[in-house]
Amino acid sequence: MREYLKFYIDGRWVDPVQLKTLDVDNPATEEVSGRIALGSAEDVDAAVRAARKAFATWSQTTREQRLDVLQAILTEYQKRMSDLADAVNEEMGAPPSLAGGPQVNLGLGHLTTAIDVLKNYQFDEPLGSTLVTKEPIGVCGLITPWNWPINQIACKVFPALATGCTMVLKPSEVAPYSGQIFTEIIDAAGVPSGVYNMVHGDGPGVGVALSSHPEVDLVSFTGSTRAGIEVARNAAPTVKRVCQELGGKSPNIVLDDADFAKSVAVGTSVMMMNSGQSCNAPSRMLVPNARMDEAIAVARETAAAVKVGDPSDKTAIGPVASKAQFDKIQRLIQAGIDEGATLVIGGPGRPDGIDRGYYVKPTVFAHVRNDMTIAREEIFGPVLCILGYDDLDQAIEIANDTDYGLAGYVSGADLEQARALARRIRAGSIAINHGFDMNAPFGGYKRSGNGREWGRHGFEEYLEVKAVLNYLPK
Repeated sequence: MREYLKFYIDGRWVDPVQLKTLDVDNPATEEVSGRIALGSAEDVDAAVRAARKAFATWSQTTREQRLDVLQAILTEYQKRMSDLADAVNEEMGAPPSLAGGPQVNLGLGHLTTAIDVLKNYQFDEPLGSTLVTKEPIGVCGLITPWNWPINQIACKVFPALATGCTMVLKPSEVAPYSGQIFTEIIDAAGVPSGVYNMVHGDGPGVGVALSSHPEVDLVSFTGSTRAGIEVARNAAPTVKRVCQELGGKSPNIVLDDADFAKSVAVGTSVMMMNSGQSCNAPSRMLVPNARMDEAIAVARETAAAVKVGDPSDKTAIGPVASKAQFDKIQRLIQAGIDEGATLVIGGPGRPDGIDRGYYVKPTVFAHVRNDMTIAREEIFGPVLCILGYDDLDQAIEIANDTDYGLAGYVSGADLEQARALARRIRAGSIAINHGFDMNAPFGGYKRSGNGREWGRHGFEEYLEVKAVLNYLPK
């Protein structure tokens, strides 16, 4: 049983102002696996004050000093990777192959990327006689989700540290264990007091206080569009910068070519990864109407091969993260049936032979119309929707007919055609044949948010631009 009842403020583990706790469930067993303290506005204020005090010195450190700190974190992170994997396994039910693989390794990737970017980043640029310089924005409030907990902490914390900002992190209360161990890594690495602070808590108790605090200069939030709107509202009175990575309903246009069957199979498999709990999941697969039956057959076979079960099974996908998430997915699966989509495989309820845990059947719907609920709402579970198109112009029209714009996919053998379609999809990140790049900017159009994370572009969110005129007189 884990018990994390202290917060990390000003370089020390401290008691909450007033102890209030929350039980944390293991979604694989539905049993309590630990508890955390829930922070309050008073705890947030103490953390923000520590970050503000530390900013005076941390913002003036050299590139080399910050590189030394990041290298020290890298050393400690590598020591604790198995502990991080165990935490993700327990808090999310992610199987070892996922928890110890992508979940933990993405955090490591963001750290090494931040180090590489910092080594060569141009903070100063001459513009005639003017010096344009980029300076750390200040104190940052970082609010992270439960679905890729280490990834989202890492892609916020490391650029903030690298650019000279100080911060207060609120990990998700649904998956708080990995955030706790991450903080232990920061502490062991000797990050100066007050530069990094962490307060456990929920949205009403900590998220609101952090996003509305007058001494916070930037709030970076990853989560649902609904919650992102509230963060922006809370931040508006103090005109702080708001960076949001929100929901998605990403199209995957499958081309009518020789790789069609392969493209459908890969797209189905990618949709099921992390039990479908990815904001950029390729949840709307668009296929030629003339090949709909073939797509259905391939998707059915692929989904049938996806094992669901005990997180100790390295080949299985685990449960979804909470009862609330399970109930939402069940409601949306039923909505797909009720609205007339063709249920290819899966459906309501737990998989056969599983009577506890928040496990969802890998589900595929076909003949989905873009006005159906399952095509409009983010399901955030292992549920694929297959829609038909008559030509590529219609495919683009369907792909862009969404409130979201986080990601898009084009799958097929014709690279020239894929490139042309990628330029027409209105989303922030387009993957041709599911390509991946740690340095590529990640973020959304429309109601999927604003700002960018990852790589060099992720640095820019944490920097202010200052013009010093006549700095370089002719």
